Amino acid sequence: MPNFGIIGKSEAELSAAAAGVGVALRVDELQRIAHGLGRDPTTVELYAFDAQWSEHCSYKSSRHHLRKLPTQGPDVVIGPGQDAGVVRLGEWNGERYCIVIAHESHNHPSQVVPFEGAATGVGGIVRDVLCMGAEVVAIADALRFGNVTDVESHQRYVATGVVDGISSYGNAIGVPNIAGDAYFDDGFSDNCLVNVIALGIVKEHQIIESKAPPGSEGWDIVLVGKATDASGFGGAAFSSLALDAKDAQANKSAVQVPDPFLKNVIMRASYRVFEYLREREIFAGFKDLGAGGIMGCTAEICAAGGYGAIIDLDEVVTSQEGLPPAVIAIGETQERLLWILPPHATADVLQVYNREFSLPEVSKGACARVIGAVQANKRYIMRFGKERVMDVDIDFLTGAIKDELPLANEAQASVGREPVVQAVSHPNRASRDPLFKQYDAVVRGATVIARGHAAAGVMMIPNTGLAFALSTGGNPGHAWLGAEAAAELAVHEAVLKVMSVGARPVALTDCLNFGNPKKPAHYAQLVSAIDGLARAARELNLAFVSGNVSLYNEGASGKAVPASAIVSCIGTFADFSEVLNPALQSTRSFLFLLPGDSKLDIFDALTRARAKGAVLACGYVEPGPVSLSALRMAFAQDDRSQRIGIRMERSALADRPGLLVEVQQRDLGRELFGEDATLEARTDPSGIFVGADAAFDSVSIEELLAAWRAPLAKIFG
Repeated sequence: MPNFGIIGKSEAELSAAAAGVGVALRVDELQRIAHGLGRDPTTVELYAFDAQWSEHCSYKSSRHHLRKLPTQGPDVVIGPGQDAGVVRLGEWNGERYCIVIAHESHNHPSQVVPFEGAATGVGGIVRDVLCMGAEVVAIADALRFGNVTDVESHQRYVATGVVDGISSYGNAIGVPNIAGDAYFDDGFSDNCLVNVIALGIVKEHQIIESKAPPGSEGWDIVLVGKATDASGFGGAAFSSLALDAKDAQANKSAVQVPDPFLKNVIMRASYRVFEYLREREIFAGFKDLGAGGIMGCTAEICAAGGYGAIIDLDEVVTSQEGLPPAVIAIGETQERLLWILPPHATADVLQVYNREFSLPEVSKGACARVIGAVQANKRYIMRFGKERVMDVDIDFLTGAIKDELPLANEAQASVGREPVVQAVSHPNRASRDPLFKQYDAVVRGATVIARGHAAAGVMMIPNTGLAFALSTGGNPGHAWLGAEAAAELAVHEAVLKVMSVGARPVALTDCLNFGNPKKPAHYAQLVSAIDGLARAARELNLAFVSGNVSLYNEGASGKAVPASAIVSCIGTFADFSEVLNPALQSTRSFLFLLPGDSKLDIFDALTRARAKGAVLACGYVEPGPVSLSALRMAFAQDDRSQRIGIRMERSALADRPGLLVEVQQRDLGRELFGEDATLEARTDPSGIFVGADAAFDSVSIEELLAAWRAPLAKIFG
């Protein structure tokens, strides 16, 4: 196995040599590797460090700042650090149920190859949740695209390809897409953002962790799934660099190839393995193969348990002969999982995958197979043929590498009111139904509120009374306020959306989408956003349980995407009969605004009001004209035979997210919600919208509804 020469080379020689073999490691990092090993690395070791020390895997410029985020709370079972976070949902018939949630980005791949990039993003996040021992029950996405009005534009091609990729994958594996959002802004023309979320359900005592269990020395390392191929080689490093058109072909080869139909079988086979292990009270470790491929997964799962590993690459089934050991070890072939199993259970688990669910018959070369063993010695060893192609300290490979980068003062805009949007047909105000209808939101039959019908999606847990709500927040239109203020608003947005359907917020996830951290101004945005997230979460007494950092979201021009901290919120119901509907219910009612910055405990006040039977409906209010939020409540009506009319009492602009609550009696608003509550509108049977400003023409709700539905229908319809 040839070595990559580092020792004795000049910085210029090292920089040129690294670029020549497609390695993104800096000169100082190459020198650190040689010093740590006491020798030059082998080619396999070089690519292994390139993956593990990439921004994508190591979080080297953000990890020390992420420690500011609260990660513990009364409902948190497992916080950040494993494949997914775990939050308590509730108890039913003496069993404690938990929600497993993971939040990830697939921005670079989706910009380069939209369908495959977005589809593999869904595939990866689903595996993260599955590997905690959960049944995957829902997915969601938050999407940011450039200007899509031009039929022939690349931005439109990206947007439609991404939506097709997400829908094709989610629909094929039979998991409903229940929540999310989509925004369009010129700032995302060079880099779209594709953030995906997955949720699963597991009983608390049945959680499986993504680390080698205590006492697992000598246990089998079992690779499950698709035959290893050359797709996705260098994917981790690719996701840690700015996109450049001249590298288009090389970038495409770094994107994995999805196979949702194989994934469907693997998921069901894994559920059967869960049953087998639980029946026999066998402990195991389970982890998704993502960035860094076999090397990244086996090193991380063993290091997390305090062990080393020996991997035999000759035991890995490949899709073609002659693949180099570096590609086998580090390529990011999709649809693969990894078990750490006690030897006495291995044969039975292989039987489930290979015989009972016939993986080799579903896809050529797909199977479950032993490829190595856990060892007490904390060395990470890989063999190929008769050679030892990798032999490094496992903690040196996977341990925290840290970048201290310079910060510039982030320019802060003066805080003002968002300009009034006069038309409901603006792409960022219009109905998302044409996009959402590409997704199956009701497969499994457990969806209570489908995506697009309210500000949050709601699902019940079959055979229980339990339910949960999921929302996303992070309007890029708030970026002008500064990254810190925008991040705070993203938290409040996600939390209030969950409250709007009657759920109690219990936990948060985040994905931080920013530009090049080596540029002080971009790095300042990232750090400021983390500060904003931390402050908002602490104020609300909520914890972050999962998340992701996606950097280098810029094109060759150096223009970065708008600072985008995208947040999701999980809310729970003790009983799904508590779910609130956003649709207006009465032709003689009053709409009161509860501002998000009120000193009032909004959830408690809403709960008390509901206990008195005073709340008819509740809608989410985004910053901007309150009238648009009132109109969305009117649009949500199922019965179109009699459209409820709206007469605005004020031409109000909301500075912050809030709730719009429909009550039957005018006196109840202040009585229930205090002095901060303001009467914004009243309903009538006219089917007409009348603004508070005398200059505002009266318009029928039906006419406004048609205008609201039209814009995205031209793109995704």
